Amino acid sequence: MTSLCLAVLGATVAFALYTYLGYPLLLMLLRVLRRNRPPVAPLAEWPSITIVLPVFNEEAVIRNTLENLLQLDYPADRRQILVLSDASTDRTEAMVSEYARRGVQLLRMPRRRGKTAAENAALALLRGEIIVNTDASVWVERGALKPLIASFADPTVGVASGHGVSVAPRQEHANRVDSWYIGYEMWVRDLETRVSGIVGAAGCFHAVRAPIQRHALPEALSRDFAVALLAREHGLRTVSVREAVCLIPRVPSLQREYRRKVRTITRGWHTLYFKRRLLNPFRYGAFSWILVSHKICRWLIPHLSLPALAALACLGRGAAWGRWGLGLAAFASLCAALAWRWPEGRRLPKVLAVPAYIVIGNLAALHAFVQAVRGERVPLWEPTRREAVRPAPG
Repeated sequence: MTSLCLAVLGATVAFALYTYLGYPLLLMLLRVLRRNRPPVAPLAEWPSITIVLPVFNEEAVIRNTLENLLQLDYPADRRQILVLSDASTDRTEAMVSEYARRGVQLLRMPRRRGKTAAENAALALLRGEIIVNTDASVWVERGALKPLIASFADPTVGVASGHGVSVAPRQEHANRVDSWYIGYEMWVRDLETRVSGIVGAAGCFHAVRAPIQRHALPEALSRDFAVALLAREHGLRTVSVREAVCLIPRVPSLQREYRRKVRTITRGWHTLYFKRRLLNPFRYGAFSWILVSHKICRWLIPHLSLPALAALACLGRGAAWGRWGLGLAAFASLCAALAWRWPEGRRLPKVLAVPAYIVIGNLAALHAFVQAVRGERVPLWEPTRREAVRPAPG
């Protein structure tokens, strides 16, 4: 029994180490071994673009967001801004209408059906050669749009993803763990871009060639994940663009972060199943390996943690280190319980934040998997409410 418990525990630790450390190290090795791509001539002229902004009850931030989009460095005569209201019930639509003279268009859904349904309804209105998708809660840096669009000078690129930077609108809401995780995620995406391509775009800021964007998707799927898979089916890559920076406000509570992760991962499982043939390495090569390592491995770690905890309990009867391991797991669970009830207006101490973030993130992945297996859909979209953010002056 001891040997079996050691094997289970060792396999779980090895799997986690591969997922978060071994995998990026292999990407670094492959980057060294692979030849550099030949240089690409820059765009002869800036293509026409459509900026798509889905919203639902965003009266608190919509003016800030539209002013941000209108000040982006891009030729105004080559730009369309289209706001998709998922049947908002507050003053969002009235506020958007104030910008009609400045070229902002509004599409209102007659009833609430979710973000993907609104994006499907807007397909006939898209005029741009490149479609830029963004989010009401983020701030796109003024010079971020041109580098994003310039990526399409490479004919092998089908989707270009922005570089997210986690920021705290107020210091007391700072969640450094979220910042660390997003920083790690951007690093991995940079490595994937240099090897083959990333497997999912940043939902807050990414651009897509119009023929790929024009695919109508089932309402329970995530378009930012699906477009990368669609691009690969068309023989195109999805790349991460480091210069295309957007600032992402940190979620002020772990309860909200939990709900966001459950919704995102549930939709991710449905999207992956919809395009499951891309998991075939004999047809899609390195992309399949990246897809499994980046998405599936991360989503499966919580499932392996359960037998690992049982193995620790077994080993703890005869080994002190096993009891220490159980004690650490109990401490992390206690931190998660405290963080769950922590007031939003107060900063969570780091000693609680790190273990709580890990535990709650893994519980969210388990919850999402159960929902996906049971066939539960989450087409309706409740945006994660975040405070508006602006870059610091200077």
